[in-house]
Amino acid sequence: MVHAALEQLYALPAVQRGPDTARSLVESAWEQVIAGELDLAGELAADQQAQLLEDARALLSGYYRLEDPRRFDPQSCEQRVEVELADGTLLRGYIDRIDVAATGELRVVDYKTGKAPPAARALAEFKAMFQMKFYGVALFRSRGVLPSRLRLIYLADGQVLDYSPDRDELLRFEKTLMAIWRAIQSAGQSGDFRPNASRLCNWCPHQQHCPAYGGTPPPYPGWPDRPPAEAVSCSAIEPTA
Repeated sequence: MVHAALEQLYALPAVQRGPDTARSLVESAWEQVIAGELDLAGELAADQQAQLLEDARALLSGYYRLEDPRRFDPQSCEQRVEVELADGTLLRGYIDRIDVAATGELRVVDYKTGKAPPAARALAEFKAMFQMKFYGVALFRSRGVLPSRLRLIYLADGQVLDYSPDRDELLRFEKTLMAIWRAIQSAGQSGDFRPNASRLCNWCPHQQHCPAYGGTPPPYPGWPDRPPAEAVSCSAIEPTA
């Protein structure tokens, strides 16, 4: 919902992008979200929905302590990117915001509504940066321009994490993406999908079928006859604990 509100905010002229306007967009952003997930609104009681909208307004208010959206115009928001790598792997994803300086430098921005991971949770930060490097490779290959900055904005606690990748690093990461996709394809052919237990398992409704919990998976139906053309999205290959 906050992402949708920010997208609507940046669609307005810069002079209209004040904090009050941002907060006023929460209701229309909520309508946009539930239009695509009709069951969502029915799952929330009236007081829960009201609290959700109020929390979103608070996040948007805090955003102005990190950036002033009246001072620049992004090139695009919620931008879909798609590019084919040298081995045929197709990368797909959506980037929250792309900024382009007058001198041509690219900045990739991703909003996080949660808090920045503490130092003890280095894995969480690694996963977030994995996502940003994915976007960096996709833009580098689709535009031929190396992003000068990858920026994570943690709205809940008002922190900004900036990272400037170099060309060799992104090229190495590109090879990592290719290798991950080959491993996914191999597992798809063999049916060998091994569990990778983490704390997220506490919310999984399929533990009774998971070998990590003593369960037995149902028979493997096989890889689809006509899979999407070598397509891999950021969420599909995000590393887990």
